[in-house]
This record gives sequence, structure tokens and C-alpha cells, in this order.
Amino acid sequence: MIRRLGGKQVFMWLAGAAPSGKDVICKLAWVREQEPAVYRKTAKFLDVTGYLTQRATGNMLVDRTGAGGTGILNHKTNDWDRTLAWVLGVDLERLPRILSSIAVAGALTPEAAAALGLQPGLPVIAGMADIPAAATGSGALEHGDAHIYLGTSSWLCLSLRRPKNLGKYGIVSVASPDPQGFIMIGESETAGACLEWFAQNLTLPDERAQASGAQAIFQVLDRLAEAVEPGAQKLLFTPWMFGERAPVTDTTLRGAFFNLGLEHRREHLLRAIYEGVAYNLRWLVDAAGTAGFACQPLRAVGGGAKSDLWMQIVSDVTGRRVEAVENPQYAGAVGCALAVGVTLGLYGSYKQLKQVVRVRKSFEPREQHRAIYEALYGTYRSLYPSFSRACRRLNQ
Repeated sequence: MIRRLGGKQVFMWLAGAAPSGKDVICKLAWVREQEPAVYRKTAKFLDVTGYLTQRATGNMLVDRTGAGGTGILNHKTNDWDRTLAWVLGVDLERLPRILSSIAVAGALTPEAAAALGLQPGLPVIAGMADIPAAATGSGALEHGDAHIYLGTSSWLCLSLRRPKNLGKYGIVSVASPDPQGFIMIGESETAGACLEWFAQNLTLPDERAQASGAQAIFQVLDRLAEAVEPGAQKLLFTPWMFGERAPVTDTTLRGAFFNLGLEHRREHLLRAIYEGVAYNLRWLVDAAGTAGFACQPLRAVGGGAKSDLWMQIVSDVTGRRVEAVENPQYAGAVGCALAVGVTLGLYGSYKQLKQVVRVRKSFEPREQHRAIYEALYGTYRSLYPSFSRACRRLNQ
């Protein structure tokens, strides 16, 4: 996939991080190598946003954030980077035109209008990818503003004036939907997915009976974990259940409970999951700190931001004020809707959207819990090297 003569190292130097099989360019390479007939018949490769825009307008394009997610966007020209494309063997003629996230991509076709119950000819905005949309919905839009996401996965994201990469930690910058900005992202593979695993495998019938609705089980889990003392009696959980992207890039890595003893109950395992995800986020926050970003406060979005318990744990572990926004699970949809307001001239600039987003509740770090979390976090960080070697032997 990557050309010889150190192509991977060249790409890391130019783009900030090495691609993995989870990234767009590697998937394109897979189609080219494994499904050559499909590749030859494909006029343009579109991401999900581009596909929906094409269905709505008939125009094939990719928004700036989607293009940035490929790793081959030239940030100065906002066009495809021919050098990076050559390093990766990407055929630029099969990639669509790039458009600003807040530009009009075209008019709603009669066919699409009929399917959606809307008027033909309405302007369709190019849109944006999921993390940029959540960044907008978080309101963390000024230079250095940070937000965290807690859903199936988790991430730390900062808004920046200029791109900054921390490849050692798997943290890279991509284009922001704000035409004048960038976002720096460190994405972890599993967060809420670890809680969902617990809910599916370790909850009791009466606990599941208490949960009326698919999401109600997490309220039950909150109550169970809240009854356990901070630190879960020194039980640690590493939330690497599907490999990891950031703060370490390691596809064969897997999760574990460490220091499990006879004194631990099921509830301790649950509390350790909440805290393990928080330790991983702390690692990302510390990595951002090496580049001079304080990440203070942390805006919080995603379904996990509905949990007061989890928000307080994250605040205690990171030592940061955490601001959970209203309706956090819809932050991405809210971000897209607000961006349309910029296109229509309802707001003078993209950064003005920060004033629109409301905070549901703020959480301050509790000093009485800092010492135990600080000690456990240090041990958590020390586990990775040996875990990585063992997991590589088991899973490669």
C-alpha cells in the first residue's frame, strides 16, 4: 500500500501519524487490491456525508473535514496533496472535489425533495464528519478550547488556529468545519462500549428488569458504581477492548482488569471501568499538555455526559472542570444545524456559535480524591509496555 523507501516514515513526517487499517486510505487500498473490478468501475469514492449530499443534489464532492480525515488534504491549499497521494498510491482522479463544510453543495433535486417531504431547490450544505460536528455542538470553538466525547468510543478534541500533530500519542490535526481553523483529535476506540459489554454480560436479571428502555440500564449501572469507593479498592481496568488509536496506536492491544483480588466484588469491576476510561482521557489531556494546551475546562458531549457520576470521575481524575452540555448525545446533530446558521448569515462567524451552546452542569475536581487517583493513574500508565508485548503475541 505505502510505497517503498520508507514510505510509512515519509507519511508520518508529512501528515503527522501513520495510517492503520481503520483509516480511509487503507480501506481504499484494500478495495484496489482485493476488489480490482469494483475499483476500476468506481468513478468517485465518497464518504457517508458525500454520499448523502450526492443523493440530495446529484453532485459528487467531499467536505473539508471529510477530506482532512483521509490524511492527504493540503491544509494550505485546501486541495488534495499530490505528494502524500503519491506516497500512498492514491488515484486522485477517483477522489471528489473538496468543498467547505459550510458551503452550499447544490440544490435539492425533485426526487430527493419528494422522498424527504421538502421543497425542491432548497440549498443543501456540504456538512461535516462526526467529530467536527460534535466539536461544533460542544461549543469549544476558540483556539485551545477542548472537549471530550464519551460514547461507544471516546476522544479529546481541541480547536486550533493552526494544525498541530502529536504523532507519538496518535493525536493528529484535521480540518475544522470552521473555515479558519483546525481541530486536534486523540480518539480512543472503546469507552461506553466497555460499559455496554458489562451490561450485556455481567448485569443481573433484576437489574435488567429495572431498566425500562435501551439506555436506562446505564442509569442502573451508575447507581451500582456510585456505591463503590473511589479507586475501586485499587482495581484497575484498561479500556482497550478493540485495540487502541490514542493515546497509543496499537491494534493488537486488549483490555484487562489488573490487581483483581478476592476482596473485589462485581461492583468494583464496574467502577473500575468508569475510572479506566477516565485514566485514558487523562493520558490524552497530559499529552495535549506537552504541547502547551491546558484543556481547562473540558466540555463534555456524548451519551456518557448524561452521567453525573462519570463526569465527576473524569473531573477528579483529570483535575479539570468538566462542563456537560445540554442534550449531549445530540451534539453532532446540533453542531450541523448551527453550522447552517453560519451559512445563512444568522451568525457573523463560526466562533460565535460558542455563545449558543448551553451547559447542563459543571463538575469541579474534588481534592479529597486526587491523591488516590494520582497514584492509580501512574500505575495505569506503567501497565502499557508489558501489556502491549503480551497482547501482540496473543493477537497478531
